[in-house]
Parts: sequence; structure tokens; C-alpha cells
Amino acid sequence: MGQEAMRYDSAPERRRVIMERLRETGFVSVTSLTRDLGVSDMTVRRDLRKLEKQGSVRVVHGGVSALHGPMHNPAFVSRSRMDEGAKKAIAEAALALVADTDTIAIDAGTTTYALAQVLPHDFDGTVVTHSVPVIQLLLNRGAGKVVGLGGELLHESQAFTGQMTVDAARGLRVSTLFLGAAAVDERGVYVATDKERPTKLALIDVADRVVLLADHTKFAISAPVLLCPHDRITTLVTDAEPEPAAAAHLRSTGTQIIVAG
Repeated sequence: MGQEAMRYDSAPERRRVIMERLRETGFVSVTSLTRDLGVSDMTVRRDLRKLEKQGSVRVVHGGVSALHGPMHNPAFVSRSRMDEGAKKAIAEAALALVADTDTIAIDAGTTTYALAQVLPHDFDGTVVTHSVPVIQLLLNRGAGKVVGLGGELLHESQAFTGQMTVDAARGLRVSTLFLGAAAVDERGVYVATDKERPTKLALIDVADRVVLLADHTKFAISAPVLLCPHDRITTLVTDAEPEPAAAAHLRSTGTQIIVAG
């Protein structure tokens, strides 16, 4: 059995992974669990029966479904699977910037969601967020405290936005904001719609430091709305060194660059 499979020899660890997959997608097949966990079909079915007996899941033909469907939509799940390895590497590198009792803010987006996924179960700090998927994930895991910023739900990003969200954010203070972006270039950080901009700026304003999580593809694409220049960004965590001109410009503004791995 390979190293990856050996990670899931423990029944509690397998069941934790199964529950996390269900929280993301609402349904997982026995076939995919057998492959991903590196155990037999019989072992997976035994885990599923145990979870069903605990009242945690519903066993159905071919797999298992969550008792309550995921709050985020299939489009969000699909985006979260794109460049999944890069997002996970960035999240794990960013985790080194989080102390056990920190108050952090997690922005909406799939790369920032990956950070929420890797937060340790014994995290005893506070997470401030307007992301519905992050709220759902952390409430189900029971790790730390969660402060949800309500407002109007923006379906494209699965996040709360609007004046109520901005006002709620302005009354807070966080040690670190983990910020997402649609694109990055020498002018700064971009978002896809102007509806996202006020909430992100409000979170930037109340953070002691701002950590941008952006994979290398964000430097090769464009987005229409300029969020902020690089001097508002304390640290960039990415999966590959930006091309020299971009890297030099970032460092000239005082932005630290952390390359995952």
C-alpha cells in the first residue's frame, strides 16, 4: 500500500475525510472513496454504515449523501477543483502565518476556501468571513469561533456583500486578512465585479496585515475592477515565482513573496 493510502489506515481519519468531502459536494461515490482513501470497498462501506448509524450521513445507492446539502453551489465546487494542487500548496504555506489563537479574516474565493480546509481541528482562534462555504465548513468542523458577516448574497462568489457587510466588517479588527483575487498585474490586485470591492476594502482596512493568496495563473489573466495597489498587500503567497518584472515591482512596494513548496 502506497504512502498516500497509509495516511487513511485510521478509521477516524477516514471518516473525517468522508465528512469533509460531503460538506464540499453533498454526495460521494463508494468508488471514488475507495480510490482516494486507498482502502477496500468493504472498508469504505463499513465506515459509511458507522457514520449512518451515528446520524451523520445517508447511505444511498452507489455512495453516500449529506443529510443537508452543501450551501455552496456546484459551480463553486467546480472552481475549487481547478488547479486544486496549487491551491492546497498555497493554503498549507499560508497556514504557517496563522497562530493557534489568532483572529483572522478569510475572504471569499476558492483559494481562500482551501485555507479554511487546512485549518487544524485544534485551532482555537476566531475566523471572520463573508464566504458562505467557509462559514459552513467551519461550523461543521467546530474549529475555533466563527464571525459571519451577513448582507446580500452574491451568487457568483457565494459571499455576502453590500453595505450591511461593509458596516459589520468596519466594527472589527483582525490580525491577518487572507485575501483572494481574480487577477494580479503590476498595477495591483483585481476583482471580477465592483460588488465585491467594498467588502474586500473594508476587510483590508481592519487587518493588521494582508496576505494575498494567488496562484501563478492570476498573473496571466485579466479582470475588470482594480481592488488595490500592491502597497496594501503585506505578503503574497503563490505556487510559483512571478516573472522577474512583476516580482521586482511587488518587492519594491514592500510586499513579501512566499512561494509554496
